[in-house]
Amino acid sequence: MSDRHVFEYALVRVVPRVERGECVNAGVLVYCRAKSYVGARTHLDEARLLALDSGVDLPGVRAALRAVERVCTGGDAAGQAAQDDPGRRFRWLIAPRSTIVQPGPVHTGLTADPAAEAQRLLDLLVR
Repeated sequence: MSDRHVFEYALVRVVPRVERGECVNAGVLVYCRAKSYVGARTHLDEARLLALDSGVDLPGVRAALRAVERVCTGGDAAGQAAQDDPGRRFRWLIAPRSTIVQPGPVHTGLTADPAAEAQRLLDLLVR
């Protein structure tokens, strides 16, 4: 029997000017149903973001990224999502939106450790 499980992931992108379509990868969301895991890792390259839009609301972007992490963590910090199961929180976070902080498309893979996978994907696709 394999110790690897199916997981889903999506990048978290910052799109400072939606009309231009430019974005900076700022995090990754990972969901593994078999492990009841949902997690986010974020890293904002502020210099890269400011190169796209020097007037971007950095405190607002930072707050939105922290909110994504809190929803993944669950509990009281997650606000209205506090009582939702990990899958529901993941689905809510990957729902399309036209705000500055947006999810990318969902991809799948296999992993034995979804938390380590989140860090690996952050290092590979964001940093």
